[in-house]
Amino acid sequence: MKYYIISGELSGDIHAANLVRALKTLDANAVFAFTGGDHLEAVTGVQPDIHLRKMAFMGFVDVLKNISTIRKNFDKVKASILAFKPDVLLLVDYPGFNLRMAKWAFENGIMCDYYISPTVWAWKENRIETIRKYVNRMMVILPFEEAFYASKGMKVWYPGHPLIDELEHKRQGFSTREQFMQKNSLSGKPIIAVLPGSRKQEIDRMLAIMIETVKKFPDHEFVFAGNAALAPELYAPVKAGGLQLVFDQTHELMWHACAGVIKSGTSTLESALLGLPQVVCYKSGALSFAIGKRLVKVKYISLPNLILDRPLLKELIQKDLTSENIASEINKLLQESNYRKEMLQGYAELHLKLGGPGASARAAKWLWEDVSK
Repeated sequence: MKYYIISGELSGDIHAANLVRALKTLDANAVFAFTGGDHLEAVTGVQPDIHLRKMAFMGFVDVLKNISTIRKNFDKVKASILAFKPDVLLLVDYPGFNLRMAKWAFENGIMCDYYISPTVWAWKENRIETIRKYVNRMMVILPFEEAFYASKGMKVWYPGHPLIDELEHKRQGFSTREQFMQKNSLSGKPIIAVLPGSRKQEIDRMLAIMIETVKKFPDHEFVFAGNAALAPELYAPVKAGGLQLVFDQTHELMWHACAGVIKSGTSTLESALLGLPQVVCYKSGALSFAIGKRLVKVKYISLPNLILDRPLLKELIQKDLTSENIASEINKLLQESNYRKEMLQGYAELHLKLGGPGASARAAKWLWEDVSK
């Protein structure tokens, strides 16, 4: 079978690569072409038609500034697909680009499946009409998405969340706590992991508040997770405060920490799957937050709470994000055994809801069987 994959973001590239790895065990004659990044390139052995570095545009302004590049990307991908003649076009997340490609594929008689749903259940629900009309089948990675799509008359599969396998694979390569301490010149005190975000705006708004919390816990060592792709000066306050900063070790940091101060996003789910008790932090611009409250229809901002449909994790949002509130929550995580125990029990429930190990293999099996028919 011939598979063309469109992934435009790092997380999609990782999950698509794991799916391809599983597909190759089922389909010995599988041939791949794609847009994406280094993970897909490594597993397929071919170069991307467009690397995701040239596709990762975020936000309205960024899209407008790069509209010419985006149009050229569309044209190049369309030409590549027509030349490749795939049995299936697999779209991975990245909805602004991929939903337009779904319409084009449908008009050109190309079967199109979708892996990792856009968050249509949270906002832009009108996108469901495009998906229903042009996508053959949706493979979702959050349990509540299955019922959502089924209620809209869509063909939907829920193989589970591939992050479980991804983190378990990484965990096998983690160093011991002592080795982690030594290679990062840490003191040996219990670690509190701090994830201030992977974007400049997140760090600008939250880092100072998180640093202010440090002095309240002299018996613990706060270790900040940095993003090597960002400008080093963003982390200057960490260095100025004599605090520890590590790069490209975020999951290992979570594994060795006893509590976490975690920005909202996928990292809250990663922390939960690695068993790290946490407090969730979120702060955006006042105008953006006001607009978002009107557009986004969700009860919680963290994935564990959304999946469990209850406030397992404390979410400190906007004006509630203060060093005092972070400190109060850390104290509860460290000192109140029942509070910590209930959170860890919630994590176990989360594992079950996310389908357990083998999500990529199940997704690959269903996709291969669907295409074979």
